[in-house]
Amino acid sequence: MNSKVVVFICMMGLAAASVVAPLPVARLDPFPQYSYGYDVQDSLTGDYKGHQENRNGDLVTGSYSVVDPDGTRRIVDYSADPLNGFNAVVRREPLVIPAPARVIAPAPVVAPAPFVARAPVFAPAPLLAPRLTSPYYL
Repeated sequence: MNSKVVVFICMMGLAAASVVAPLPVARLDPFPQYSYGYDVQDSLTGDYKGHQENRNGDLVTGSYSVVDPDGTRRIVDYSADPLNGFNAVVRREPLVIPAPARVIAPAPVVAPAPFVARAPVFAPAPLLAPRLTSPYYL
């Protein structure tokens, strides 16, 4: 009798485990809209970049810019929609970073030094070791 109860409990557990809970239905926005952007201007590291994007339904437009290592700013304007797909236009502009204002004083005018004839400089002769003529050093 006990074995019949154990088998019944096992069968009920197996049946309960095979029931799949329904997946939650995702709510989709029929007309999504958003707008965002950011801008980075870091003169310490030289990191200059920015991005802005707008979405109105299925139409997405935006642009981003980044400073390339060659000193030009690359700007990408893009748009995406279901009819035309993704389209991007890339343009490059020279980077203009204002230099800090400096006041430079003119160099003082110095009169040329008079010509003075100097005697040639000779290096001292190297010191030679004394020649040892003793029979003990041979």
